[in-house]
Amino acid sequence: MGKRQRQLELRALADDDLDEVMEIEPVAFGNHHWSRQSFKNELDNRVGRYYAAVDVEAKQLVGYSGYWLIGGNGGTEAHITTLAVHPDCRRRRIGEVLLINNILTARQEGAKWLTLEVRVSNEKAQNLYFKFGFKNLGIRPHYYQDNSEDALLLWTENIFRPEFLQVFTENLESVKKQIKVNWLAPEELPEEVYDLTEHPVHSQH
Repeated sequence: MGKRQRQLELRALADDDLDEVMEIEPVAFGNHHWSRQSFKNELDNRVGRYYAAVDVEAKQLVGYSGYWLIGGNGGTEAHITTLAVHPDCRRRRIGEVLLINNILTARQEGAKWLTLEVRVSNEKAQNLYFKFGFKNLGIRPHYYQDNSEDALLLWTENIFRPEFLQVFTENLESVKKQIKVNWLAPEELPEEVYDLTEHPVHSQH
């Protein structure tokens, strides 16, 4: 008899989730973590999109993530602001589920690129993003206020390009074999034809 598939529910993060969020946040990010008020502000942010992952069987919030949807020259960008998994639930591909959801929902809203900053010392997070085709665009010196640590600026190429889609689809299908998820946006590409230009920041280099 095969191993039973884990089931996750994805939904919008809400004020009622913040007690569980604040159990995860300090463990995930140490001293440099968001406060409860920071989350409340972000939930009211008109450009913010925040999501929760809930273990259906345990009825437990096991992770959360989100981004800012930013319009700019050359197209719309989704800038990932946070992604965290409950410490007891790591190594179960929940981080991948949250990242996939970010990509799918951002794509549905017209984003062409995703970007984020990550600590230069956080190799586990970097490996997650590199696995999905993110690339290192450069360093933001002394970005983190708690210890002046540098940040890597990571970005995707245009997420409608075949090269990105191949890597993304392989990871999506691999995750689906282990976890049953109610994705909040279609897995299939929209029918519209999108401009496949490079990110305006990257095109300057």
